Amino acid sequence: MNQAVPDPAVNELLDALSTSRKELLNVIIKALSAASTFADVLPELEGHMLKFLEAQRLTVYQNARDGQEIIAKYKTGQELFEIRLPLTANSIAGYVAVSGNPIRIDDVYDAEALRKIHKTLNFNAMYDKRSGFRSRAMMVVPIRNSAPLLGVLQVINKVGKDSFSDGDMKLAIHLASLLAKKFHQEFEATDSPYDFLVKRGLITPEKIDAFQKRTKKEAVTMTYLLVQEQKIPQELVAASLASYHQVPFMRYDPNITPPKNLLKKLNMSYLRRQLWVPLAGDPEEELLILIDDPSDFARQMEIQRALPAKKYIFRVGFPEDILQYLGGGAVSSFLHGLAGKMEEEDVEDSERLEEGIEAGEINENESTVIQLVNRLIIDAHRAGASDIHVEPGKGKAPSAVRLRIDGVCRQALEIPSTHIRAVLSRIKIMSRMDIAERRKPQDGKIMVKVKGQPLELRVATIPTVMGESAVMRVLASGSGVSFDKLNLSERNYKELDRLMLTPQGILLVVGPTGSGKTTTLHSVIGRINTPERKIWTAEDPVEITQPGLQQVQIDHKIGFNFAAALRAFLRADPDVILIGEMRDPETAHSGIEASLTGHLVFSTLHTNSAPETIIRLLDLGLDPLNFADALLGILAQRLVRTLCEACKQSYKPKEEEWDRLRRLYGEQYWDELGRKREETVLYSANGCGKCSKTGYKGRTGIHELLVNSKRVTEKIAHKATAEELRKVGMDEGMRTLIQDGVMKVLKGQIDLSQLFRVAVE
Repeated sequence: MNQAVPDPAVNELLDALSTSRKELLNVIIKALSAASTFADVLPELEGHMLKFLEAQRLTVYQNARDGQEIIAKYKTGQELFEIRLPLTANSIAGYVAVSGNPIRIDDVYDAEALRKIHKTLNFNAMYDKRSGFRSRAMMVVPIRNSAPLLGVLQVINKVGKDSFSDGDMKLAIHLASLLAKKFHQEFEATDSPYDFLVKRGLITPEKIDAFQKRTKKEAVTMTYLLVQEQKIPQELVAASLASYHQVPFMRYDPNITPPKNLLKKLNMSYLRRQLWVPLAGDPEEELLILIDDPSDFARQMEIQRALPAKKYIFRVGFPEDILQYLGGGAVSSFLHGLAGKMEEEDVEDSERLEEGIEAGEINENESTVIQLVNRLIIDAHRAGASDIHVEPGKGKAPSAVRLRIDGVCRQALEIPSTHIRAVLSRIKIMSRMDIAERRKPQDGKIMVKVKGQPLELRVATIPTVMGESAVMRVLASGSGVSFDKLNLSERNYKELDRLMLTPQGILLVVGPTGSGKTTTLHSVIGRINTPERKIWTAEDPVEITQPGLQQVQIDHKIGFNFAAALRAFLRADPDVILIGEMRDPETAHSGIEASLTGHLVFSTLHTNSAPETIIRLLDLGLDPLNFADALLGILAQRLVRTLCEACKQSYKPKEEEWDRLRRLYGEQYWDELGRKREETVLYSANGCGKCSKTGYKGRTGIHELLVNSKRVTEKIAHKATAEELRKVGMDEGMRTLIQDGVMKVLKGQIDLSQLFRVAVE
């Protein structure tokens, strides 16, 4: 007995065959090609294959495609029988199935020889006893196309001889390759793990190759790149893996907990490196194993050595899901196997980032933690996130990381409790915070470069009952949005375009945090940014830069606030001044004075509507007459998620929905829209790969522009209520936030659910 090694070079051997055996081979090839399934042609082919191999018997097993067993079918008389073998090393065919190794045995009853191949290997003599046939010599060859197992060919007893030769083994391997082509076609198998995606035009082979190179350089998974960057739905990636490996796919299920009695036998670091996990079962019977590559025969054998069982059920899964079962959550896809450093071009940090690490703050996984924090920043930037939230878990529970994308928080990954303090310490070091102080809130900022592009993050840490929480606001330096792309209504566009050309006065953009006020202001500033105008801006922070502007960063630690900046600007011969926010009486008074002395002033305020802004400023102690003279207009705005253009679904509005739209817009104003229900088409969210299955992609603004007029000035002078100011504004053409939202619903840009997230009826 000896263990054979596959030898694909069989051309010389085939050429040396007798004419009759060559003819048999041609018959086999033609029959396999013509048959719709192998089962249909097996009765006809079995005799030909036996003659070709000069054997007494053979059995052809096919992969059951359930991740559990291989199956052989045969007929005795009119009855159809099946032989089912589990994927274990206990049987000869089962061993070949899990190991991928072809073997040649001189005597299957030689127990010692079998144990030399594998300690659990044995021959089941039941079939011999039942039939009276005496098995002796055997060749057993895996049937596979590339790596995935498709079946096993078992050949028994050489005709006229006691054993099979090396040449016989080569012919058996050649025959197995022919069967593999047939099974590959019959199973609709693919040639590579991602061939399914390529055939559907979702990605090119060149992009697959590029992604595979990046997985090694950047320590990310193919799943991450395909789903997050290529925007391929996870379901299709899963189908691609299942099609290639011919094993069912299994997603992460929070209701399943790996059995502790199995995990305690294994090293968790080993499992994370090997990317497999036992999910259920009893070693006395069967085990369910989730693995990222069920075609890795070496790992299958390792699994069977680590957890001996009678039967194994294999499932293919994403690396992230496997690691989540192992307690590391999705973040473990960054933690496992990170031996190499991140590319310098990915995140370039200043030299100071490595300074100030106190002993004990960063544990033995320091290099891994550094890469993890870098990866968090890169991923947030690529995903277009505005914020990164690191939220502590209770006790040993993992900490959550959420990204705010298009105004909505999404769960990104989990950080094991063993790593969270090191991650927070790393963030503090990068932000120049005191890493020893965990009792008080701290603020800082991180300056990095991602792929050569500058990126600033404003960082805040806050102690909670569960531990420290950190929020990193992503401020990508860059140019603003064009004024023409603000998606203003026709009336708002014309009025705002007119107001910004006024030589003096004050124009305010208002709304809650994250409503796009700074973007709008820079769009306006960009429209009037010409060589003839001297423009100063004071911002906290400077998020958007434009050539031609003199932009100043506020620093409260040294007393350089908005009021101080404004006083300095007035000594620097400005034409236009932008003040980041009028948050206090001093700044508000200074802004009004500047606008009354021949300067055009822009600023923001955190208020809910344009009329309420006037009340808020008067409450700060502004003189009503001066404020009324200075005010040009107030633009209130919110950001709403826009429907994905690739997948949004059209529908005819129902009567009750139509009535609601009329009520929201106002019955007295409805006719100005010129819309009829039977002629109107609305749109709803659906979900596709381009929008990560959310149905929404990007954001747009809804606006409310109150323009100062004689009537508005009179109301301000008499300290009118917000409702009185709103009525005057609407009489003069202003439309509210919710009315502007209704117009965008009718245009098919947003749906009602998004409108109600930011505006109430």
